[in-house]
Amino acid sequence: MGVSRRFALLLFVAFVSFQLISASDDATILYESFDESFDGRWIVSEKDEYQGVWKRSKSEGHEDYGLLVSEKARKYAIVKELDKSLNLKDGTVVLQYEVRLQEGLECGGAYLKYLRPQEAGWIPKAFDNDSPYTIMFGPDKCGATNKVHFILKHKNPKSGEYIEHHLKFPPTVPSDKLTHLYTAILKPDNELQILIDGEEKKKGNFLTGDDFEPPLIPAKTIPDPDDKKPEDWDERAKIPDPDATKPDDWDEDAPMEIEDEDAVKPEGWLDDEPEEIDDPEATKPEDWDDEEDGEWEAPKIDNPKCETAPGCGEWKKPMKKNPAYKGKWSAPLIDNPNYKGIWKPREIPNPNYFELDRPDFEPIAAIGIEIWTMQDGILFDNILIAKDEKVAESYRETTWKPKFEVEKEKQKAEEAAAGSDGLAGFQKKAFDILYKIADIPFLEAYKPNILDVIEKGEKQPNLTIGILVSVVVVFLTILFKLIFGGKKKVQVVQPQVEPSNTAAAESSSNQESSGDKEEEKEETEKEPSAAPARRKSRREN
Repeated sequence: MGVSRRFALLLFVAFVSFQLISASDDATILYESFDESFDGRWIVSEKDEYQGVWKRSKSEGHEDYGLLVSEKARKYAIVKELDKSLNLKDGTVVLQYEVRLQEGLECGGAYLKYLRPQEAGWIPKAFDNDSPYTIMFGPDKCGATNKVHFILKHKNPKSGEYIEHHLKFPPTVPSDKLTHLYTAILKPDNELQILIDGEEKKKGNFLTGDDFEPPLIPAKTIPDPDDKKPEDWDERAKIPDPDATKPDDWDEDAPMEIEDEDAVKPEGWLDDEPEEIDDPEATKPEDWDDEEDGEWEAPKIDNPKCETAPGCGEWKKPMKKNPAYKGKWSAPLIDNPNYKGIWKPREIPNPNYFELDRPDFEPIAAIGIEIWTMQDGILFDNILIAKDEKVAESYRETTWKPKFEVEKEKQKAEEAAAGSDGLAGFQKKAFDILYKIADIPFLEAYKPNILDVIEKGEKQPNLTIGILVSVVVVFLTILFKLIFGGKKKVQVVQPQVEPSNTAAAESSSNQESSGDKEEEKEETEKEPSAAPARRKSRREN
């Protein structure tokens, strides 16, 4: 190859490389690595309620810097303006950043707000919770809340009102203390992707009614607020049979239990022996004063003679169920001839209805962090806004992945050192699986309870495999009920009407019995806690 041809090839390679770098630069709207001080580039809110101190700090175990939440139980607010506003309606937009919860996260947020231009009514030095944003994205965890938020504030063109639209069934927050990468990809076909550590956790569409609550496009019709239920509208599906009469042999006064006349006193029953006797080994304390403390009595102990006998004290015949008991009679239920169904107001056209081909995104002019947290050690890093997914992938491979792999290896070593049985590693995997189960859409109604159980388990350092298995059993039980259904509840239209016939009477007796038990329980709970529990008599058994 001649010199001129080699020179031409080098020029071509240099030109292509320059074009790729230029394309990358053009696709990157904002990139913040915090390699340099954030003073002068980020503006800390001067509002009185935001007392949390931001610091530029190294990530634990790395030479990489980030923006640190340095104090517990504080509100924080800081903002950075873009060089120019970003129009979200043009092509793909990628929002990405890293968060490391170095002290964990029990109650607090670690999300970002992508703010509208200041013409919307805010200034950086007064940045607060009310500052208008277009998108809020990132992890939030406290109590029953455990989710990676994606919230779009969208203007209704009919009413002019800005409404928060929350992504349904968002992914949960990773439970460890590693650096995690959160990515939201907004595509021109109205698709939204949520990635954690480069793995897709949620996909949705802005304009379908299934992925956001409330939907961006309102319902075409709404219930008429002025429509009223007619006074003669009967919603009772069943009514007591007006022609039914109580049978002549129905005794409502018969007791639920009667004495068992066939019972005989067990042989060897000690009628003259008390169940408890004075403790023969007890002695009167030397400092006991009869005048001040009263006459001293020895404490009671179980009578040892009763341990080998069927029982002690007066014997009484036990009680048994009364076969004649029927309980309170009530008329059987029949179909209501005047039943019209459950009344609903008529539907009318929704005055705020509109159609969209594309969300009317407000432009982004700044990026802000406005959080309240009980934990310190939250570290933000490598905040990126780009127009190309490949740019985000590049940063993921070069800035996040090397750190994550180092942290992962260190975590494995610590788990191995903590116990040779590998229980810590098992716990981590188990909790990861349980959090994924909690994300299943059809378990949404149970999610707060599921997360509560998981969080309680995480706080127990000596959590055993048995407890984890129990939690899994609970989830499988819920899943079984959802698939096969539970016991159907009897719909009682008139609560004051008791069911009739023999089956109804038995049901009534069961309810009364249950009520009696509850009353007995309440009476027991009302007794002073210091009083010793009475030993149950053998005759009561």
